[in-house]
Amino acid sequence: MNRVYIFSNESISKKNETYNCDNLDIKSISEGLQESFDINLIARESKIDRKHTINKININLAKNIILFIKLTIASLKKKDNSKYFIVSITPYTFIACIILFLFKVKPTVYLRSDGYEEYNAIFGKVGKLIYHVMFELTSTLSKFISCRKHILKDKEGEIVSPSHLNEKWFQNIKTPSLNSIDLLYVGRIRVEKGIFSFLKIFKYLNRNMNLSIVCSKIDSNKIKPIKNVFFIDTLPEVSLIDVYDKCNIFILPSFTEGHPQVLDEALSRLRPVIVFEEIEHVKRDRKGVFSCKRDRKEFEQKIDFILKNYSKIQDEMKKNKLPKKNSFLNELKTILANDN
Repeated sequence: MNRVYIFSNESISKKNETYNCDNLDIKSISEGLQESFDINLIARESKIDRKHTINKININLAKNIILFIKLTIASLKKKDNSKYFIVSITPYTFIACIILFLFKVKPTVYLRSDGYEEYNAIFGKVGKLIYHVMFELTSTLSKFISCRKHILKDKEGEIVSPSHLNEKWFQNIKTPSLNSIDLLYVGRIRVEKGIFSFLKIFKYLNRNMNLSIVCSKIDSNKIKPIKNVFFIDTLPEVSLIDVYDKCNIFILPSFTEGHPQVLDEALSRLRPVIVFEEIEHVKRDRKGVFSCKRDRKEFEQKIDFILKNYSKIQDEMKKNKLPKKNSFLNELKTILANDN
């Protein structure tokens, strides 16, 4: 069985030989690929307990960039028939890519979102320039795969369809109550995710609405208490499905997205989704996704339209053909198996 080293910027906690993360993506990919490869995950160590347990994976954690470099070099000692898979371009993974290149190894880099827009949202023009340097160098030192063609910026690369969805997501879908407006956001509390921007709109809505936010406890502390805003700690999959079922509209306020898997999760539960115009490209051919300006009045109008046409919208959403976890993992397995 070939060995695959996965390099990630994600923070993972360790407690009693159990490893946990908050990002389901890294858990899903690592565990899924373990069926076909000997997976070795190299990531950052978190001092804060995380929620999702990563099972049956060899994991090495770095407390700082120096240790991350050492782990990267150590992975090259057994590089015969090994594959090298980097998730996203960050300072940590960029350095790993440079080191691999110096040892004549060309890794596969998976781009999950548009880093240009993310760095611009966080750091402004300087951040965008920094990412540009990392992106251009990485493109010459590695092979790209991505969830969307535009993220590749005209570079060569294969396109995959990320998904966490299994059959559970399509079963026992509950009809939501429309007696109240119950919004849901699932994601990280970061500037580029647009949640701070959306909360500024939410505070001044003329309509009485509830907003549930699923995130880690440490993330929830970044937001001051706001009326009708409720926090739900990161949950395992089954409980997360129940949370989707309790809402009637899902909100994705990000400034930048590639292939947001939470959007497909909401659609699988037949919950309409509202995005803002910066990421209206995520609609594609999906039914039940609505775009509006990042404006209170337009947002309220979109809410009213959805509520008045809810049954019709749900009927249309049943026509969606959403990607599933198994097909996504098979795409990755094929790419890595053919990686020389």
